[in-house]
Amino acid sequence: MNRLIEKWSEKYKKSINCDNPKGFSQKAHCAGRKKNESLTIEEIIKIIDEEIEAFVNERCQKGYKTHPTRKTKKMFGRTYRNCVKAEEGKDPAKGTGKKPKGSGRRLYTDENPNDTVSVKFSSVSDIQDTFSKASFKNKSHKRQSQIINLVHQRVRAAYNNAKDPETKARLKKAFSYAKKRKEASKEKTKRMRKND
Repeated sequence: MNRLIEKWSEKYKKSINCDNPKGFSQKAHCAGRKKNESLTIEEIIKIIDEEIEAFVNERCQKGYKTHPTRKTKKMFGRTYRNCVKAEEGKDPAKGTGKKPKGSGRRLYTDENPNDTVSVKFSSVSDIQDTFSKASFKNKSHKRQSQIINLVHQRVRAAYNNAKDPETKARLKKAFSYAKKRKEASKEKTKRMRKND
């Protein structure tokens, strides 16, 4: 439930008679006003600097960190802490076969050339050729499933983006074939899990 936050207007604040304040709120306001009037400019600057320092040192929300050089940013006339997404792990220079946690790298890359299978997906025969290659058949079932899924995603995107009726018809057949192979791969995975 959101609470309504009411603030006094500057006009109302100026109208308060601090020689004869009425109620707790006006007394608190007058005490603060007297304290501020007694401060020198250097003291006020010091207080503001301390508040900014405390603000900057506050923690960002989970998964973010304060920018190392630009700690604050100004938006709509106010100063905010400059939080940027935390990098949990940098992409490795050489392929490890695993995607680092927090990496922006996609699942299917050529980061390990020995594990790569070149794929074609523009027609049913292209997909059949890809899946009949020795480089595909030599892979584990898990890796084969990834490659089948990749072909399925790419042919689906190509089919959805195609404008020419002939190309769309050809890609529709290729998409149907890739979908069948994907379902067969899923069934094999289920069987293998049952046997384990």
